[in-house]
Amino acid sequence: MTPEEITAGTAHLSMIDSALAAIILRVGPCALVPDTDPFKALARAIIGQQVSIHAAAAIWGRFESLCGPGSGVTPASVTTVAVEELRSAGLSGAKARYVHDLSAKFLDGTIEFGRLDSMTDEEIIMHLTQVKGVGRWTAEMFLIFSLGRSDILPVDDLGLLAAVHRAYETDQRPAPSVVGEMGEQWRPWRSLATWYLWQSLKLAPLNSGS
Repeated sequence: MTPEEITAGTAHLSMIDSALAAIILRVGPCALVPDTDPFKALARAIIGQQVSIHAAAAIWGRFESLCGPGSGVTPASVTTVAVEELRSAGLSGAKARYVHDLSAKFLDGTIEFGRLDSMTDEEIIMHLTQVKGVGRWTAEMFLIFSLGRSDILPVDDLGLLAAVHRAYETDQRPAPSVVGEMGEQWRPWRSLATWYLWQSLKLAPLNSGS
């Protein structure tokens, strides 16, 4: 998303959704900056599956030290590090095999990153899920954080579900299908709505006295 698109998107969301308008006002300008290295973005997404943000950052730091000292993490550099060594950085055995498979498919051209800009969101999700360990959620994170696609709603993301529960004061954490229905009003800026809802979890509750 360009700065102009972000401005248009936040204006639209603020106009049609009062809960989001309050969050946008408190969070401030969107700081979503796409990661321009697609391989690293997908590797980060795989490593970040089912762990906290802090744990993912720590594991990534150790992974980077193993696979990219000096020149940085690349598909070729990852393939030179054995699964057991990757596990020493904190990756599970499965995740270590997944990043190896990602590296191999990047190197042999199975995943054609040069074509992604011309593909629809759903086409990209189908294309990326050829990689072991890359499911819909991981592909959606890539669409938001690497490609900057504007209309992604990752309804299976636990952080998003928790944020909706808190922001809209629902009786319980909503089902993904319910969030999907709610998100229809946010089109074509569902990625932006998602980002702001994620950020809202960092805010103190309004009734906390803060």
